[in-house]
Amino acid sequence: MATIPPQLPLATRSALRRASSSVHFFTATSSFRHGATKLFLPRAFSSSVKLPTKPPLCTADELHYVSVPNSDWRLALWRYFPPPQAPTRNHPLLLLSGVGTNAIGYDLSPGCSFARHMSGQGFETWILEVRGAGLSTRVSDLKDVEDSAHELSHQIQSTAKAAAKEAQVTEIADTAPPASDVSVVGEASSASAWDESKIVARLTATFMRLSERLSGFLSEGQSVFMSAKLFDKIAMLLEDSRLYERFNEIRSKLLSLIESRQNSGLGNQIRELTQRLVNLLDDGQKSVSPQLIDLQERLTSTIEDFQKQLDLIVKYDWDFDNYLEEDVPAAIEYVRAQCKPKDGKLFAIGHSMGGILLYAMLSRCAFEGREPCLAAVATLASSLDYTTSDSALKLLIPLADPAQALSVPVVPLGALLAAAYPLSSRPPYVLSWLNDLISSTDMMHPEQLEKLVLNNFCTIPAKLLIQLTTAFREGGLRDRSGEFYYKDHLSSTTVPVLALAGDRDLICPPLAVEDTVKLFPENLVTYKLLGEPDGPHYAHYDLVGGRLAVEQVYPCITEFLSHHDSA
Repeated sequence: MATIPPQLPLATRSALRRASSSVHFFTATSSFRHGATKLFLPRAFSSSVKLPTKPPLCTADELHYVSVPNSDWRLALWRYFPPPQAPTRNHPLLLLSGVGTNAIGYDLSPGCSFARHMSGQGFETWILEVRGAGLSTRVSDLKDVEDSAHELSHQIQSTAKAAAKEAQVTEIADTAPPASDVSVVGEASSASAWDESKIVARLTATFMRLSERLSGFLSEGQSVFMSAKLFDKIAMLLEDSRLYERFNEIRSKLLSLIESRQNSGLGNQIRELTQRLVNLLDDGQKSVSPQLIDLQERLTSTIEDFQKQLDLIVKYDWDFDNYLEEDVPAAIEYVRAQCKPKDGKLFAIGHSMGGILLYAMLSRCAFEGREPCLAAVATLASSLDYTTSDSALKLLIPLADPAQALSVPVVPLGALLAAAYPLSSRPPYVLSWLNDLISSTDMMHPEQLEKLVLNNFCTIPAKLLIQLTTAFREGGLRDRSGEFYYKDHLSSTTVPVLALAGDRDLICPPLAVEDTVKLFPENLVTYKLLGEPDGPHYAHYDLVGGRLAVEQVYPCITEFLSHHDSA
């Protein structure tokens, strides 16, 4: 089990522990490649597909899957056709969701569906689910996509139904005993059987993985950090014994080897030192008085837990730039190929991180002197710089430390919110503040708020959060290298932008939106603040799914896009 950083609030840490026991993790080889700098290049989609049968979760007219080059990811695209009576439009519309969310937020119900509303206005509408979100999947063969989509649909719906039926959540208490509490028995007791070869194999595989398989993800310092964590756990089993000094000698040598990585005989040396370590523990089984009971079981459990943590690091190996350089371009090119707009351009709307992606795309294209394939852009509750605002997202800042991200490689946001929902929606409402982050009072129908909370959120890689937290530093959001500041080139864009903010948005306050808006040329940007002093008020998700959005938000977006819909 990953360690939860102590900097996070107690309630958040407790909920994370509870949620992590139920979150579903996908297995596949990492697709991230360091050093990728090109984006928005033409792609081939010979391996993309439209599903003949949609899973129940998908309420769109069609469900498509687009391949991401150099990756095993297949991204889900929900497609909505305009009705026959709708006006004719020249550009299709692509919707991008926020961090850790899927397409459901744009299509909560027939009476509360931003996607259906926009298709009803004549825009052929597509919703992209980026890697790790919703029905996007990792499969090696496209014939398995349909099975995977239906399985994911069932998982999401089953989790939501189970959470909705939960009448109450028992108080969360951290009652697990410290790892250093090793049970002992008298001298006459016998220790459990010691399978030396199995322990040597497992430890060797773990150390080799740190030095080789993870070398593309972890820096040398991070590999040593992770190795040290494992050694610390093992040391807790021996800290009261006379073997502790000998163990530290072997630990020092193994850490040195893992850090070097360059030695051609690395594998043999690690195996040799691992054998010495296991021999040492074997001695402990025989000679320590009183003997350590179940040492093999405890050591095996320690290794297995550590390997699971390494698996999460590898499986959730992507960041914001992967979305920007790979996922969004793949979706744009696929929609262009399907819809064939005369000028080759799309409209795009992004909520929260979806809008941040659009800002970053405009900035990168302006810097590289290229024309983006976008006729106009609308953003809802998005900013590239949160330094001057009091955003609730500051809770993520503790994860900006790479060491903390390695301790908590993923944040199971969906499971976390599902676990917390009964405490936020029922007396005594101890977590009611979570609702204020999502929706202002009485702005969402209860059943739609419940569907949003229980169906819309996914698991988030800490690696993604690390990059997003740069938006809280001077200069705002930057690329993974830390050298490119995305807001620096917005002044050179040629794409019209509509930026909307909610007056009670605690996640992306109006001040944060304004700080990004003022960077655009005045003749290209339109800013609108939703909400009135005496109400109604708009929180983060009310701009998309609030009960008044269809009257106050959607029309201004439609009007803006219509104004820029020339062929």
